[in-house]
Amino acid sequence: MKIADRTFIISGGVSGLGLATARDLHAHGAYVSLLDLNADNGASVVSELGSRAKFFETDVSDTEAIATAIAGTVAWVKETGKSIGGVVAGAGVGMPGLIVDKNNEPLSIESIDFVLNINLRGTLDLIRQAIPYMTTNTPSGADGERGVIIMIASSAAFDGQMGQVAYAASKGAVASLTLPLARDLSKYGIRAVTIAPSMFDSAMTKMLSKKVKQSLETSMEFPKRAGVPEEFARLVRECVGNEMLNGTVLRLDGAMRMPARL
Repeated sequence: MKIADRTFIISGGVSGLGLATARDLHAHGAYVSLLDLNADNGASVVSELGSRAKFFETDVSDTEAIATAIAGTVAWVKETGKSIGGVVAGAGVGMPGLIVDKNNEPLSIESIDFVLNINLRGTLDLIRQAIPYMTTNTPSGADGERGVIIMIASSAAFDGQMGQVAYAASKGAVASLTLPLARDLSKYGIRAVTIAPSMFDSAMTKMLSKKVKQSLETSMEFPKRAGVPEEFARLVRECVGNEMLNGTVLRLDGAMRMPARL
């Protein structure tokens, strides 16, 4: 599918991996609808990218907030004539915590809900609300494609560390729903792909201490460093353009397999 002259909805789109993706797709001619909580960053990114970018202040754990952002995007699409070609569900959080702490207190349900509501529920809610505006697209290319859904899991979906029960559950669920989502959407010519990055430079990893980051880097085979957002964005671009990528989870991890503990 061609990137140019199509609109891509990107949650978590004004920082980290989402921002790198927005810049890359925009550089290849896309219109980008950026959903995020940080209004200041949103205004700055729109100022940087210009008229082919639109920002919507959005909490993806809030169904009505997503609905407002989708409605705003659809109205923008009617103005530009550039149909919604894809969704990149990039909003995510991590809140580490052992299932039971040293005082024998269980992990709070509030922290579990916080992670699941953003990483899993927010991903599904964004997709389900955007899809009806993609199924009616005019098919393009020899295969009659209408669009692509790109989700973000994590290497923690496969080898999560201690303290990552909620995070690993959320990302494992995203990985698991990839194939059934692709099957649900196949008759419409819409693909579903998930990328599972390891440690990448992002807003989330900036919260890690230097010691923790160095410990994680030693678990990587090659290259022994955190990934950079632009490397992630290049894979997103390939997922958009390569029609044989469908119903699969792509690990982007430098052969990293995380140890049980740091």
